[in-house]
Amino acid sequence: MWRMDVAQVLTRTRRGAGLSQRALAAVARVPQSTVARIESGTIDPRASTLDRLLRACGQELAVTAVTIDGNGIDRTLIREQLRLTPTERVTAVTNAARFTAAVNSGVPRAP
Repeated sequence: MWRMDVAQVLTRTRRGAGLSQRALAAVARVPQSTVARIESGTIDPRASTLDRLLRACGQELAVTAVTIDGNGIDRTLIREQLRLTPTERVTAVTNAARFTAAVNSGVPRAP
């Protein structure tokens, strides 16, 4: 699961930034073959490598450790959502949908 998610995130982020694999590799100072192998899911990158690649695209890696219950459910996310007002929840979902649509269409995000 990690490999597939990382491959998709890197590919979409790179395309959203308008970079080819070769251009991203040059900016991040990694071999182009490394970018290709990460995007194809052939290798799992180190966190530092992934962060370097994402930063070259104008993004950064954010990692959060969360506690899951015995059923594999992350209750912290549920608690965080319940702390929001209904209006705040709708706004958050709307913003997430807009971001997803922008990433999927390959349109670079404004800084």
